[in-house]
Amino acid sequence: MGGSLFLEQALKALVISVDMGELDYKAHAEEFVMLAEGAGAQIVELMVVRRSRPDAAYYIGTGKLDEAVALAKALEAEVVLFDHALSPAQQRNLERKLELRVVDRVALILDIFALRAQSHEGKLQVELAQLQHLTSRLTRMWSHLERQKGGIGMRGPGESQLEMDRRMIGDKVRTLRERLAKVQRQRSTQRRARTRSGTLSVSLVGYTNTGKSTLFNALTRADAYAADQLFATLDTTTRRIWIEGAGQVVVSDTVGFIRELPPTLIAAFRATLEETVHADLLLHVVDAANPQRDEQIAEVHKVLEDIGAHEIPRILVYNKIDQAGYEPRVERDEHGTIARVFVSALERIGLDGLRTAIVESGHFAENNASEQ
Repeated sequence: MGGSLFLEQALKALVISVDMGELDYKAHAEEFVMLAEGAGAQIVELMVVRRSRPDAAYYIGTGKLDEAVALAKALEAEVVLFDHALSPAQQRNLERKLELRVVDRVALILDIFALRAQSHEGKLQVELAQLQHLTSRLTRMWSHLERQKGGIGMRGPGESQLEMDRRMIGDKVRTLRERLAKVQRQRSTQRRARTRSGTLSVSLVGYTNTGKSTLFNALTRADAYAADQLFATLDTTTRRIWIEGAGQVVVSDTVGFIRELPPTLIAAFRATLEETVHADLLLHVVDAANPQRDEQIAEVHKVLEDIGAHEIPRILVYNKIDQAGYEPRVERDEHGTIARVFVSALERIGLDGLRTAIVESGHFAENNASEQ
């Protein structure tokens, strides 16, 4: 996986966003702009199109497409970013009309993952997801693809990879799956060793950009990369810490979730998310200052269900209380169990309450294990 040609070139991007009357449209559109900027795009215009339903051929209809063609030429856009998942036919039709590369929401997310993955495993997972996404778009003419020189949507497998036929891509996908299966077996072995030692396993989960990595660093005194951007970190980072009353605890920081996460990416990252599936406790980190936090909580719950982690004990950790105006506190449910903890990872306040929650959950896990 090479470096980012996109960041080096800072391609001028026309962003097309379709408003179909959803209540959370504005937040959805702002999130896509953050994704585009995170990929290094220089956004020259945000074009909002209002429709009741997508057009079968172009998603936005011919009238608005003519406007987009004129706008792209006038602004000298070099790529068009589409804030929705496009079918292969829609993408092909749009590219023919616009005479530019069109990158939809799925491809953009895959592209950012390709940019940010650092570990060998993470790179394998991203490449697998990209190839699976590419397979559905092999009807595009190779000569058209050969004219594209790097940039968004072309990161990762590389131009030579795009010249492969279905059989060669299929072979590559099988090889990647075998290598990832080996990594998964290694993780499973490490996990069994932790289970035998009776070590409590805690995974941080949450929507992207909620401060998970900052909280991880505050809890473990580690130096995992943290930044105010979507998908700042992709690779699961694990640290062993000592918490008075709980003993040795293994804490893992996982990739952040996002709405409409590409299904291929959920499947490809299953090995990384195994840490979540097999944890004793999930700390669901929420951005307390974000007005869309309830929708983000629901989105994370949906992904946890997709990966089979919805029955694991979970505590909501409301982070960034310094921005939201909340005081650090612990809230319990009707059974007296800690359900919500309010903290600021950046200011390192409220962490004692979080440690108390981890200790209580550890005792609960021990009692369950002894009863079985």
